[in-house]
Order: sequence, then C-alpha cells, then structure tokens
Amino acid sequence: MISTATAADRRRALRSGLDSGKIQRFPGAYSPLVARAAAEHGFEGVYISGAALSADLALPDIGLTTLSEVAERSRQIVQSVDLPVIVDADTGFGEPANVARTIRTLELAGVAACHLEDQVNPKRCGHLDDKQVVPTDEMLRRIRAAVMARTDPQFLICARTDARAVEGLQSAIDRARAYVDAGADLIFPEALQSEAEFAAFRAAIDVPLLANMTEFGRSPLLDAQQLEDLGYNLVIWPVTLLRSAMGAVERTLAALAATGSQRSRVPHMQTRSRLYELVEYESYNAFDKTLFTFQLPGADA
Repeated sequence: MISTATAADRRRALRSGLDSGKIQRFPGAYSPLVARAAAEHGFEGVYISGAALSADLALPDIGLTTLSEVAERSRQIVQSVDLPVIVDADTGFGEPANVARTIRTLELAGVAACHLEDQVNPKRCGHLDDKQVVPTDEMLRRIRAAVMARTDPQFLICARTDARAVEGLQSAIDRARAYVDAGADLIFPEALQSEAEFAAFRAAIDVPLLANMTEFGRSPLLDAQQLEDLGYNLVIWPVTLLRSAMGAVERTLAALAATGSQRSRVPHMQTRSRLYELVEYESYNAFDKTLFTFQLPGADA
C-alpha cells in the first residue's frame, strides 16, 4: 500500500548508503509501478530521469518539462516505495530564485536528493553533441541558492557537470571541485568517455560520486562492481527501463498490426497475478473487508 517511510527516513538511508563503501544502485523509474518493481528486486533506491519523464510525456529532453510536472511525478513515485528517490532537476527551472523554489518544492515532494546541471537553459540530453555549459560562476550561484533554500540539511544536493564534452576532462574536474566548495554533497560527472576518466575523476574529487550508465551514450557501460572498485558511490540507469518497456510495446504493436491478435506476445507479458502482486491487490482487498465488516457497538441490538 502507500509508503509509510518518512522523508527523513529516506534521506538518512541515502546518506548512509553513500558512506557504506558499497555502491548504491538506482534504476530509472518513470512511473510508480516501475519504482515498485525496482524495490521488489532489491535495489537501494530509484532515480527519476528528466529524459525518461519527458519521453513518457512524448517530449524531447530539451527542458520542456515544468517543475510542477516533475514534482507531481516525484510525489507519485515517492508514495509507491519506501526507498530513497533522486530526481533530475535539470538546470533548476530558471534563475537562482527559481532554483530555490525548486528545492523547496522537491523537498516537500519527499525525495531524498536532486541534481542540478551546469548546462545553459534550455538544456540538451547530456550525451548529444553541441551542448553548452554556463560559466562556472553561474553554476555556483545555482548551487548556493539550492543549499540556502533547503530546509532539511539531510536533503542532498547533487551537482552535475556536462563540461567534459565541451571543455575537456580537466575543466570538468576543476568545475566539480568548485561545486563542492559551493556546498554540493554529491558530484555527477556526465558523459565521461573511458574507464580511465572515471578513475581520474575519483582521484580528484573527495565527495561521493554518481556514475551514469545510459545506453547509446558516450560512456562505456561499466557494471556496478566495476564502478564500486573504481570508488564510485552510486550508479544510475536512467532510461534503461523505459527503453526496455517501449521495445516490448513496439514489438506487441507490430504483432497486433500484422496478425490482429496479441496471442504471440502473451508469453512475453507480465501475468495478471504478478501485476496484482505488484499493486498489492490482496492487501487492499483485506483492508476493504476490514471496513466492510466493521459494526458500531450496539448496531445489532
């Protein structure tokens, strides 16, 4: 049923996990049901990707989603699991004052952390060409606004830098150091291009690091153990589950169009019983029966 974990519980769990020496695995969940499945498979948390959320709305990942849309989806996902949730806040939805409002809004949604990036607004997908990054000072203002705005010191501020593809590895490292000095708790180096670059970033930065293992991008697909051995604290697979689901959707639509029936696809579908298990159908049924059979004292007198 609806999660009973508090925001404080989730934030403590995230910070404890980052300090544990064991990599924290956060698959991208674009819906509450996907988040529930991730929880049942034993992951330490879930990640709400801006790219996956915009794609689910049939929009490109160029900053078209609004704070309201991101916050509402975050609330829905938070309510479905007891795990910590990290959300992609893009460039903060505007100037530093907007960043401050973003942090307050996401805190109230119950997420454990969010990340802000140093791209210009409107942004681009982090693994595409022709990205642009703002001057370092502008990103520092975003981070400082976020740190000043949070009301819960356990809410984690992650700073993402897209500078590797624009200014080179050393510039990305230099920016990350400045972001830490400005108050970032976690650093997300986007689109590193080799295992050696992941290692170089770890050697240069003292705070926890997040690795993005997205398909079809610039980074090699390192597994969780490789990243843990490199000293990374958290890994996300932001669009993996959406791409997997949509691949299945496309194949089923092709079968329906070609044959007029879904019969060939039934063996590949989630069963009715498994779906009911995920949505906790039986617990709601038991809850409803409890209400239905309740009688006021003396009602049968």
